[in-house]
Amino acid sequence: MNITTEHAGRVSVVRVAENRLMYPILTEFTSVITGLLAQNRREILIDLAPVTYVDSATIGCLMDLYRQVTTAGGHLKLSGVQKRVETMLTLTGAQNFIEIHPDEPAGVKSFGA
Repeated sequence: MNITTEHAGRVSVVRVAENRLMYPILTEFTSVITGLLAQNRREILIDLAPVTYVDSATIGCLMDLYRQVTTAGGHLKLSGVQKRVETMLTLTGAQNFIEIHPDEPAGVKSFGA
Protein backbone atom coordinates (compact mmCIF):
# COMPACT_ATOMS: atom_id res chain seq x y z
CA MET A 1 0.00 0.00 0.00
CA ASN A 2 1.20 3.46 -0.75
CA ILE A 3 0.81 5.55 2.41
CA THR A 4 2.92 8.49 3.42
CA THR A 5 2.90 10.39 6.67
CA GLU A 6 4.04 13.95 7.18
CA HIS A 7 3.87 16.17 10.22
CA ALA A 8 2.54 19.72 9.86
CA GLY A 9 3.26 21.04 13.33
CA ARG A 10 1.20 19.01 15.77
CA VAL A 11 -0.96 17.55 12.97
CA SER A 12 0.01 14.25 11.36
CA VAL A 13 -1.13 14.07 7.74
CA VAL A 14 -1.62 10.56 6.41
CA ARG A 15 -1.84 10.46 2.63
CA VAL A 16 -3.42 7.43 1.02
CA ALA A 17 -2.20 7.04 -2.57
CA GLU A 18 -4.52 4.21 -3.62
CA ASN A 19 -7.65 4.32 -5.78
CA ARG A 20 -9.41 1.67 -3.72
CA LEU A 21 -9.15 1.52 0.05
CA MET A 22 -10.44 -1.86 1.23
CA TYR A 23 -9.41 -5.19 2.70
CA PRO A 24 -6.58 -6.43 2.76
CA ILE A 25 -4.95 -2.98 2.55
CA LEU A 26 -6.75 -1.93 5.73
CA THR A 27 -4.33 -3.84 7.96
CA GLU A 28 -1.39 -1.66 6.94
CA PHE A 29 -3.56 1.46 6.96
CA THR A 30 -4.66 0.72 10.54
CA SER A 31 -1.05 0.06 11.58
CA VAL A 32 0.01 3.50 10.35
CA ILE A 33 -2.67 5.26 12.43
CA THR A 34 -2.11 3.15 15.56
CA GLY A 35 1.63 3.74 15.14
CA LEU A 36 1.01 7.49 15.25
CA LEU A 37 -1.01 7.07 18.45
CA ALA A 38 1.85 5.04 19.95
CA GLN A 39 4.13 8.02 19.17
CA ASN A 40 1.69 10.29 21.03
CA ARG A 41 0.56 11.89 17.74
CA ARG A 42 -3.14 12.46 18.36
CA GLU A 43 -4.12 15.09 15.80
CA ILE A 44 -4.53 13.08 12.60
CA LEU A 45 -5.75 14.14 9.17
CA ILE A 46 -6.27 11.41 6.58
CA ASP A 47 -6.06 12.73 3.02
CA LEU A 48 -8.18 10.52 0.77
CA ALA A 49 -7.89 12.63 -2.40
CA PRO A 50 -6.97 9.76 -4.77
CA VAL A 51 -9.41 7.27 -3.22
CA THR A 52 -12.46 6.67 -5.41
CA TYR A 53 -13.83 3.55 -3.69
CA VAL A 54 -14.25 2.28 -0.13
CA ASP A 55 -16.21 -0.71 1.11
CA SER A 56 -18.08 -1.37 4.34
CA ALA A 57 -14.95 -2.78 5.97
CA THR A 58 -13.20 0.53 5.32
CA ILE A 59 -16.06 2.49 6.91
CA GLY A 60 -15.88 0.19 9.94
CA CYS A 61 -12.12 0.64 10.09
CA LEU A 62 -12.42 4.44 9.95
CA MET A 63 -15.02 4.41 12.74
CA ASP A 64 -12.80 2.18 14.89
CA LEU A 65 -9.79 4.43 14.31
CA TYR A 66 -11.94 7.46 15.11
CA ARG A 67 -12.90 5.82 18.42
CA GLN A 68 -9.27 4.98 19.24
CA VAL A 69 -8.04 8.49 18.47
CA THR A 70 -10.82 10.25 20.39
CA THR A 71 -10.40 7.89 23.36
CA ALA A 72 -6.73 8.90 23.38
CA GLY A 73 -7.80 12.56 23.55
CA GLY A 74 -7.15 13.38 19.91
CA HIS A 75 -9.00 14.17 16.70
CA LEU A 76 -9.26 12.23 13.45
CA LYS A 77 -10.44 14.12 10.37
CA LEU A 78 -10.63 13.45 6.63
CA SER A 79 -9.77 15.62 3.65
CA GLY A 80 -10.06 15.39 -0.13
CA VAL A 81 -12.96 12.96 0.00
CA GLN A 82 -14.24 12.09 -3.47
CA LYS A 83 -18.02 12.26 -4.07
CA ARG A 84 -18.50 8.48 -4.24
CA VAL A 85 -16.62 7.98 -0.96
CA GLU A 86 -18.56 10.83 0.65
CA THR A 87 -21.79 9.10 -0.37
CA MET A 88 -20.66 5.92 1.43
CA LEU A 89 -19.76 7.92 4.54
CA THR A 90 -23.15 9.64 4.43
CA LEU A 91 -25.12 6.41 3.90
CA THR A 92 -23.47 4.84 6.94
CA GLY A 93 -23.70 7.95 9.12
CA ALA A 94 -19.92 8.14 9.55
CA GLN A 95 -19.90 11.80 8.47
CA ASN A 96 -21.86 12.56 11.67
CA PHE A 97 -18.72 11.71 13.65
CA ILE A 98 -15.73 12.26 11.39
CA GLU A 99 -15.14 15.82 10.13
CA ILE A 100 -14.63 16.06 6.38
CA HIS A 101 -12.69 18.94 4.80
CA PRO A 102 -12.47 19.77 1.09
CA ASP A 103 -8.67 19.57 0.90
CA GLU A 104 -5.56 19.02 2.98
CA PRO A 105 -4.79 22.70 3.74
CA ALA A 106 -8.35 23.24 5.03
CA GLY A 107 -8.10 20.06 7.07
CA VAL A 108 -4.81 21.08 8.68
CA LYS A 109 -6.17 24.55 9.39
CA SER A 110 -9.21 23.03 11.15
CA PHE A 111 -6.90 21.78 13.91
CA GLY A 112 -5.91 25.38 14.62
CA ALA A 113 -2.46 24.70 13.17
